[in-house]
Amino acid sequence: MIAMLWRVGSVVERNVLVARRVWLVMLSGLVEPLLYLAGIGFGLGSLIDSVTVGDRTVPYATFVAPAMLAVSAMNGAVYDSTVNVFFKLRHRKAYDTMLVTPLGIGDVAAGEVTWAQLRGVVYSAGFLLVLVVTHTVSWWSALLALPAAAVVGFTFAALGMMVTTFLRSWQDLDLVTLGQVALFLFSTTFFPLSSYPAVLGAVVQVTPLYHAVELIRALCLEQIGWGLLGHLAYLLGVMLVAFAVATRRLGRILVT
Repeated sequence: MIAMLWRVGSVVERNVLVARRVWLVMLSGLVEPLLYLAGIGFGLGSLIDSVTVGDRTVPYATFVAPAMLAVSAMNGAVYDSTVNVFFKLRHRKAYDTMLVTPLGIGDVAAGEVTWAQLRGVVYSAGFLLVLVVTHTVSWWSALLALPAAAVVGFTFAALGMMVTTFLRSWQDLDLVTLGQVALFLFSTTFFPLSSYPAVLGAVVQVTPLYHAVELIRALCLEQIGWGLLGHLAYLLGVMLVAFAVATRRLGRILVT
């Protein structure tokens, strides 16, 4: 177990050393959700008085902010597990070199997913800090939401890596971006589920970002209930399945 953690840690360490050279570029990913929060949450919030969530009525910006937190975790994790992994897998052949060392396929996959998740957590922590400073959420809510954001990061990191193993060219990454935009717009990010048509609402409820948004929103609004376990179980299930598929696919690509 310790040996496995050391091997996975060595993959993460390699990514950390590379990221130190481009840390400003990495932090730029935090800006996008802040712009959306400012432009839509506060801007549109001046036109929309409030939104009812469960038994509470909250300002529109307070409704949107937790969703932007989930989006931050998704974006950070997906970028690293798609663009960066694709480059190392198909062009730089970095994983072929890694496998000459004691690292195995599972170690490489776990290391890359962990690093992508950490990037998502960094984005989430920075975004949460802004929300706390602006009194959009409380410190207590932030402490509850950060671990949930970490789970969201793991889920999308595994999904991103799984999808990347099926990509054949840089143009295929446009489909990843399209998928992210669709999730971003239709995962109760800006409007409650009740506002969607029945068919679209049913589709929304099977998407991972919907469960991420609902989980984090409930924690930020301190609406704790057993129903949150369903969202958590869904995310963990998707993460495990995606990681298993990603590992198997990575093995086929690198070994054959």
